[in-house]
This record gives sequence, structure tokens and C-alpha cells, in this order.
Amino acid sequence: MAKNSTIFVCNECGYESAKWLGKCPACNAWNTFFEQKIVENKGTKNNVSERKNIKPQALNTYVAKENIRTSTGFEELDRVLGGGIVKGSLVLLGGEPGIGKSTLILQICNKIKGNGKVLYVSGEESAEQIKLRADRLGISNEDILFLGETNIEIIGQVIIEIKPKLVIIDSIQTMYSEELSAAAGSVSQVREITAQIMKICKMQDITTIIIGHVTKEGNIAGPRVLEHMVDTVLYLEGERYFSYRIIRGVKNRFGSTNEIGMFEMKEEGMCEIQNPSDVLISEREDNPAGSCIVSCMEGTRPILVELQSLTTQSVFGFPKRTANGIDFNRLALLIAVMEKKAGLMLGSQDVYLNVVGGLRINEPSIDLGIILSTCSSFKNIAIPKDVVVMGEVGLTGEVRRINLVEKRIKESEKLGFKKCIIPESNKKLLKDEYKLDIIGVKNIREAMKKLALI
Repeated sequence: MAKNSTIFVCNECGYESAKWLGKCPACNAWNTFFEQKIVENKGTKNNVSERKNIKPQALNTYVAKENIRTSTGFEELDRVLGGGIVKGSLVLLGGEPGIGKSTLILQICNKIKGNGKVLYVSGEESAEQIKLRADRLGISNEDILFLGETNIEIIGQVIIEIKPKLVIIDSIQTMYSEELSAAAGSVSQVREITAQIMKICKMQDITTIIIGHVTKEGNIAGPRVLEHMVDTVLYLEGERYFSYRIIRGVKNRFGSTNEIGMFEMKEEGMCEIQNPSDVLISEREDNPAGSCIVSCMEGTRPILVELQSLTTQSVFGFPKRTANGIDFNRLALLIAVMEKKAGLMLGSQDVYLNVVGGLRINEPSIDLGIILSTCSSFKNIAIPKDVVVMGEVGLTGEVRRINLVEKRIKESEKLGFKKCIIPESNKKLLKDEYKLDIIGVKNIREAMKKLALI
């Protein structure tokens, strides 16, 4: 019996079937199967016979290359990448439409001027559109070459002929291969195209940045295996109506995945923010009730942000709770702790919480700041402007120890704060002396008393 020359692949999850199915048995999606040709890899036996004499060598006999990193021109981005772009690496940059991916990439192409040619492959925009953006950003670099093509076979030939220093693929969802009959952007197309790009760039030692769109769930569109194939995965985050952008490393084979870089979108493009703490708290008013400065860690960098809380009498029988920038369930939990352990009757109050600047914080060290800012609004008593708060809160109302407290205190001291409220267990372990007054607290009632909130 002859073997089938085609298979059917689910566009959502990559499930393979010998025949077409209306519903995918793996992800339960309807009408997602596309036909894909089975490409026979000829000459495999010959290749094996030719290379059968190859033997493994001791790792110590290999010499690691030095100076394999190239700076992007942005210190914030270099920090996320671990010191710069690694030669021959494959970087995946994801983000929502209109967040600034293409703008940032075009600025990177201009800033590495003098290090070699850059090939910008676009399947979404024409050369005129890219040129208009470049003129708006003030970019003029003769080493930037443009190719408006979506056929990966043609793109691969151009890369081999030109041998550029950097290749930009914008975006991976628009590229297609003639060997596959599936539509561009499907699971099989994205997987095959990424594999071809990786093979070419690894063999030629060419650094490649792939731009990818994200789904409504926040994941990069295409198969999950795409993130496993590349060396580095970066996400450009931020609210569309806020000017601040955060680039976060989700995966990095050549550096830490805990670092972030912060940018501000302006008319001249992406501008890096060297001191995010100073920017995020610069517009704070004088002693407003319900406002509190907290310290959170993004990677190894301490960032001071402002929390704003508002409590009002509920008009309806069921009070409303709204959280912008933190987990809603975390806010509900801390309100319950305040009612049980501090005696604050918030059952008839609507509670609103906002992280200024459009940031989203998941670290538990801001728990104490959430409680104190909410109490400040409820009591209509302002927290002093020169106070910074940090500490995790447990279900019994205790203030628990946090990590990297020394870095947080030094950042607060550098920005001119006079008092710092931290967990008592952290205060006992401090070795250095600081100019600001450090106050240790064991529970939330003690913290409220220190600020005269109860």
C-alpha cells in the first residue's frame, strides 16, 4: 500500500492526522486542519555514511570565542540581553500590534552603524512605509538594506549572498514556504520557516531578530515550539494609552531572564529610561491621602512606584473592588486581612487601586503598601511624602521577610526618602548603616500605628 504524500496539521496546536478532521481531538478547535506535503529527505543514508568517522571530542579542547556580543545602542536592552546581542543568535521579539516593535527594531538597525550590513525583511510594509518611519525617527544609514519578500526560499538565498551582520524578519507570521501548502501564519509554516532561518543563520554566524505577533491571551502567535527553537524570547509590554514600555526577557540562553528594560515612546521613537524610579514618582502631589510609595524588584533592579487607593461609600449592596496593575484576587485577600486583623470595616466601601505609570506588579513585597494606602484613603490621613514601604503580608496579618532589601533601601536613599518601613525580620539582618530612618514592623497594625493611621 502506498504511503500518503500529505498529512493534515491543526493550525492551533500542531496536531497531525492522516485525514482531514472537522474538530481537532487535541485542542477541540473546529475547522483548523490544513493539508501539508510530506517532504522526503533524500540523501540521508549518504550523509550518514560520509560522516560516520566523526567522533565526539572533549569539551575542554574547545576554545570559547571572545567579544561575541554586539551592543544594540540601548543600555536598557543590553541589560535584558545579558550585555548585547550574541553573534549568530536567534532572538524572538513579541508584542501587541502598535506597541512599538518595528520602531525599536529600526532604531537598533541604526545604532549598530559601522558593524556591518543590516538586512531588513518585511512582509507587512513596503519600502516607502519603512522609509517614512525612518525619516520620522531621523535614521539615515546606508548599511540598512530593505527586502520586501515573504518567500523564505528567496529570503534564504539573499541572506547567503549578502551575508549581513544582522537580519530582521518582520514578521514571522507573514512568511511562507513553497514546500508547504498551509496558509501563511499557520503552525506548520511558522515552525518550518523558523527552522530554515535558524539553519542558515547558525551556519553563517548571522544574528537574527524575528518579530512575532501575540494572541489575545498574550502568547506569541504560532506553535509553542517556536519559543523553544530560538535562543532569546523578548516581550515588549505596555498599555497603548501610556507612553512607557517595558521589554522583558522570558527566555535567554546567554543571560538572566529576570532583567527588564524601560523605555518611553516619544515622537523621536523609543527613548530609554535610565532611572525608572525617579520618573514614576516625579509627578506625585504633596501628601495626598491614599498615596503610598513602594519598592518592587524587576530582576536585579529596584524600582520605586506609587500606589494610589480610593475608598468610597458603596451605593449598592455589593461593594465594588477594582485593581489596575496588580492581581484583583490579591487585593480582595488583603482587604479581608485588613477587616479581620486591623478592624477596618470595608464591607460597605468601594475600593479602587491603581499602580501609577501603567505598570503591572506581581511581587508580594508591595502587600504592605497596598494595605497602608487603602487605610490612608479610608481614614483620610495622608502618609508622609518621604516614606517608602515594603513587605509581604500573610493571612494572619504578619509582615513577612522579603529579598534584596539592601538594594531597595539604597535606591530609596538615593532618591531622598527619609523613612523606610520594612519587616522586622529584615531589619535584624541589616549590616550596613543608612542615612534614612529604618522602621521594622511585625504586623499590619504596628505599621499603621507608626504612620498614625489608627
